[in-house]
Amino acid sequence: MLSHTGDLRVEITNEGGDPATADRVMSGWREADLDGVDRALCVYAEKLTHTPADMTAEDVQVLRDQGLSDEAIHSAIQTIAYFNYINRVADAIHVALEPEMPPYEDGGR
Repeated sequence: MLSHTGDLRVEITNEGGDPATADRVMSGWREADLDGVDRALCVYAEKLTHTPADMTAEDVQVLRDQGLSDEAIHSAIQTIAYFNYINRVADAIHVALEPEMPPYEDGGR
């Protein structure tokens, strides 16, 4: 997570935003004072991650209403899906965790 937060901090800084936003997102995106597009993307990502079978055309329309093109929405879906995939692979093979993360419950076996 820390490396992702660092990457986000760079992106935010490059766009002229407050780099501390990355830390607020890591602590909890709901309290991070995000703009409409970023908040909508977080809502979408959370739903796609936790309940993908519940996704509807209305979920995509929310992103369009925020000004995202279908190409941008497709890119977001691909990114969200990739991270869901790679995190599951990492969990399945118990890759080395970052020091601040709690250990696997089975001791990493």
